[in-house]
Amino acid sequence: MRQQTELKKSLNVSGVVFLGLAWMTPMIFFTVYGVAFEAADSLLAGAYVIAFLAIFFTAYSYSRMVKVYPISGSAYTYTKKAINPKMGFLVGWALLLDYIFSPIIACLTFGLFLNAQFPSVPVYVWIILLNLILALVNIIGIKSVARVSGFSVIFQIIFIILFCVFVAKDIVVGGDGMALFSLNPFYSSGFSVSSIFSGAALICFCFLGFDAVTTMAEETVNPRKTIPKAIFIIVCIAAVLYISIAYLTKVAYPSFMFENLDTASFELVQMVGGNLLSSLFTTVLIVAIFTQGVSSVTSVTRFLFALGRESILPNKVFGYLHPKFKTPVANIIFVTVISFFSIVINLETAVTFVSFGALTAFTFVNVSVIAHYYVRNKKRSLKETFLYLIFPLVGACFIGWLLTLLEKQTLLIGAGWIVFGFVYIGIRTSLVRKTDSDLREGKVAIENRLYKNRVT
Repeated sequence: MRQQTELKKSLNVSGVVFLGLAWMTPMIFFTVYGVAFEAADSLLAGAYVIAFLAIFFTAYSYSRMVKVYPISGSAYTYTKKAINPKMGFLVGWALLLDYIFSPIIACLTFGLFLNAQFPSVPVYVWIILLNLILALVNIIGIKSVARVSGFSVIFQIIFIILFCVFVAKDIVVGGDGMALFSLNPFYSSGFSVSSIFSGAALICFCFLGFDAVTTMAEETVNPRKTIPKAIFIIVCIAAVLYISIAYLTKVAYPSFMFENLDTASFELVQMVGGNLLSSLFTTVLIVAIFTQGVSSVTSVTRFLFALGRESILPNKVFGYLHPKFKTPVANIIFVTVISFFSIVINLETAVTFVSFGALTAFTFVNVSVIAHYYVRNKKRSLKETFLYLIFPLVGACFIGWLLTLLEKQTLLIGAGWIVFGFVYIGIRTSLVRKTDSDLREGKVAIENRLYKNRVT
């Protein structure tokens, strides 16, 4: 019986948007608040505006490429098809770093915040518990993931609105209505432009989710229309939420400082709303982290499925779908094992690796639009030149520049990861060729024996 290799289509626009926002997790602003605050030298609102502009151009490029290739694989597929397979593998390998570390971040932050709430229970206990639950939910199937994600996203948005109302009240009470309008969140005396852009490079991570939904194209109804529409909805919702929080908190508390980098947001929320708001914050954040973990495992396992189906990774393992659930069970187990590294990895390291993988992939998706539409298909009218050359070129340059602003250690390790990938694919290709050669020789030997038997 032939192995089932098709994913079940069940997602519409709202389902894709909720999955993307759940993967992105609007509450991620608070999860990485301390790390991002430090990187952007406290000017988070300016950094988020820069990140949004860079992401907007890239989101446009993703929306163009998913129309042409509505299949799992995301940036890997687009680069391979539009440029060449070797470059596609490079991008896919970098993107794999992004996707693998995302569940690790979910497990790690889940453990950190629950440990802060219940100090008697070690961080690793919460990490192990969440990891096992994420595996179970993903094995059951994509529809269960979408249901969980929808409720989580609604709760997160409600909390963010409530938080902004509390902060705005403090601004108005402490001054007047005009105090709500200020340039301080974007500019301050002695500020460093490089700090804002460095912060933007790091917090591009907070927008990840719009790209992850492209890995679900084969599980989406009419993906050529649904995915592009969902991409822009996701990016715009995220931008409004992130910039609003960053702007209001900077206006209200310009001198705010924190003690713990990893849980800085808890200190901020406690200052804003006391124990009541901080208790609500912990509850919503834990639910948000859970659903972000569910969605990130969904994305990475579908990406591994695409690599397995094309024999970049061993097909029998990574290209396997469970006959009942129609989900890549082997991939889910593999990602679950890898995610146990969240017990020993710190948050800042995980975030920077995700940023490296994402920014590398984003750069090449922009280039892929130029290669496919402008170069290969010669769409070069005035309008098409703007759409298929200038827009993606701006996006590629913008994202590429942000990539260079990551820490040198991150860039070196990221480069090492890509070199390792080339070594792996070289060995893998050699083994596949040898296997194919052996099969051909075996086939010829069998045919020769059959011929001799007929002759005798």
